[in-house]
Amino acid sequence: ARKFTDKHEWISVENGIGTVGISNFAQEALGDVVYCSLPEVGTKLSKHDEFGALESVKAASELYSPLSGEVTEINAALADNPGLVNKSCYQDGWLIKMTVENPA
Repeated sequence: ARKFTDKHEWISVENGIGTVGISNFAQEALGDVVYCSLPEVGTKLSKHDEFGALESVKAASELYSPLSGEVTEINAALADNPGLVNKSCYQDGWLIKMTVENPA
């Protein structure tokens, strides 16, 4: 099940690994995403830590971690194709995967 934060990130946890992205509302508010700044694999995050940013032609929006854990993977496809965040925010446009220390 996908859980949303008040900052419009979502996380979906499977087998102790959480996939994080932004909501449809957030990508619509941002407009066309032109750049994704994401953390390095191995970065340790606490809940509500800033872990990156999305930049669009209109604005930049910081990203905040929904849970505590360690980044295990980033969506490398976004480097060449940041628009995936707009086209497929719940599927191909995910941002990071992370271990989940305290799954809620």
